[in-house]
Amino acid sequence: MNTVTPVTDATFQSEVIESELPVVVDIWAAWCGPCKAIAPILDQLSEEYAGRVKIVKIDADQNPEAVTAAGVTSIPTLGFYRAGERVDVLIGAHPKPVYAAKIEELLA
Repeated sequence: MNTVTPVTDATFQSEVIESELPVVVDIWAAWCGPCKAIAPILDQLSEEYAGRVKIVKIDADQNPEAVTAAGVTSIPTLGFYRAGERVDVLIGAHPKPVYAAKIEELLA
């Protein structure tokens, strides 16, 4: 089951910046192999952390405003947001325990 919410330039503010929960933003593109590789991991984490962390994804090609505003230079990039502020970033594809550890830090 896919529980990762797609966001766009238009919904980034409401879904990420104004979110009451901490948010993990996956910045990806359809042509990006590593992005496709981590998608199932993020789906799993979204289910495991449901109600505590929101995981969203934004297509870099379709949403240049949010991607540029986040200072993204490489994908996949995961941004970690708490109370509307980006508090951490992780670039590239990593194994599930790396993402889980970052989410735990976000919740700490």
